[in-house]
Amino acid sequence: METDKKQEADILFSRTVKAGQRIYYIDVKQNRRGEMYLSITESKKMFSGSPEMPQVSFEKHKIFLFREDFSKFNEALSEAFNFISDEQGEVEERQEPDGLINIDMDF
Repeated sequence: METDKKQEADILFSRTVKAGQRIYYIDVKQNRRGEMYLSITESKKMFSGSPEMPQVSFEKHKIFLFREDFSKFNEALSEAFNFISDEQGEVEERQEPDGLINIDMDF
């Protein structure tokens, strides 16, 4: 319980993006030296067990991105987004029950 409280206290800024069976948490945290960094967590709901007794768990993946890498990461991500759009065209954004959060990726 203490660990959970400590982790929440380290979050300086947070946004949640719901996308179907996945949820993305975009958090700004601070390390012991006072340096801020971006923590991106993908949480995916997983089902196992029988239909009569389903078991739900969450598979999580995290990446940590530090400020000195923002522009390189932003450039690569923009290029990847553009490549997909050029190859497959634009797609309508998924609308979630409580709305979709748009993230401005300008660094």
